Amino acid sequence: MLIPALDLIDGRVVRLFQGDFAQKTEYPLDPVQQAQAYKAAGAEWLHLVDLDGAKDPAKRQQALLKEITQQSGLRCQAGGGIRTQQDLDDLFAAGIERVVIGSTAVNQPDRVRHWFTEYGTDAIVLALDVNIADDGKAMVATHGWQQSSELTLDNVLNRFLDVGCRHVLCTDIAKDGTLSGTNVALYQRYKALYPQIQWQASGGVSNLQDLIDLKRVNCDSAILGKSLLTGQFELQEAIACWQNA
Repeated sequence: MLIPALDLIDGRVVRLFQGDFAQKTEYPLDPVQQAQAYKAAGAEWLHLVDLDGAKDPAKRQQALLKEITQQSGLRCQAGGGIRTQQDLDDLFAAGIERVVIGSTAVNQPDRVRHWFTEYGTDAIVLALDVNIADDGKAMVATHGWQQSSELTLDNVLNRFLDVGCRHVLCTDIAKDGTLSGTNVALYQRYKALYPQIQWQASGGVSNLQDLIDLKRVNCDSAILGKSLLTGQFELQEAIACWQNA
């Protein structure tokens, strides 16, 4: 499916370029109304990134996240600085159905393995964001993409298969926010290697052909952020394109 995304800072809709807070674009949109518009256009799920929470979990936009879930009618997944079990409980209390976990899954895998057991396989999305090395390996980055790990996507993912990991949001960092096209080969490779995973492609979608290309390699979902905010296409036509690809 196609999943529209809203990145939030201080109650405002923004986009960062390749995760860089210094390269921020703000959009004159009310996040609740925008979520409702996505619902009206046919969306079923919404991806929310709490960038305040990513910087400081104490500043998580809890009230706004709850308002979006209650007012939009969309099923929501959300992330941004998820470090403790209380962070998960707070998001679930706000009506979030899936919590998106990134750096903690890389740096504290045993903790996250416990969360899979505690909350179930459908309650957690692993956000594994990668830089493609010169040798083609997908190397996982952490801490808002500011730090690189020594682990490949395979290394990290294999830690969670036996506890039922089902949803992975994978971003090619070099593509994020660029509208330069998506890394179809990345998702083709990993869907073939791990067919049991529901893969969410993120980064670089710029036109409807990108969506057709992802669908043709059996990618399960695509996250649409900047492409919708900048009017590259309308969500309604994108959904029709995806369904017919």
